[in-house]
Amino acid sequence: MSVAAALSRFLAPTVVARAHCDLPCGVYDPEQARIEAESCYRIIEKYAANEDKVFRARALHIKEDRADLVKHHLDVLWHDYFKPEHLEKVPNLHDLFWQANKQVSKVKASTDLADAKRLLELIDQVDAAWKVTGGPEKTRVAGRPA
Repeated sequence: MSVAAALSRFLAPTVVARAHCDLPCGVYDPEQARIEAESCYRIIEKYAANEDKVFRARALHIKEDRADLVKHHLDVLWHDYFKPEHLEKVPNLHDLFWQANKQVSKVKASTDLADAKRLLELIDQVDAAWKVTGGPEKTRVAGRPA
């Protein structure tokens, strides 16, 4: 083993922490999930309006990537932002996130615009839960436009 490899191995971290931005910054907002879900919605519209096989294949691939990002952002909110005390204000919180994540999977496998619309509705409910638990005040930098 070379000296450089040995040194790299010696200096490598033994514990790796993970967060949505690789630093627990405390910034959470359902808008990230909504933007990606809106992309899925628009891609489904464009897919339906185009007969080109190559375009359609690309659209499906991009939609699936965007759907993965929706699921990622929802999971970060569910696991990192929401706490047990939030269940007092949002008793259906776990069911809401379960439904939303199941709907993301449906959108990922579908070209039905109604599936994407339902996902947007569920994300709006997540947004309402985030707001009622103080999300904007607790997790965003002061001075952000409403």
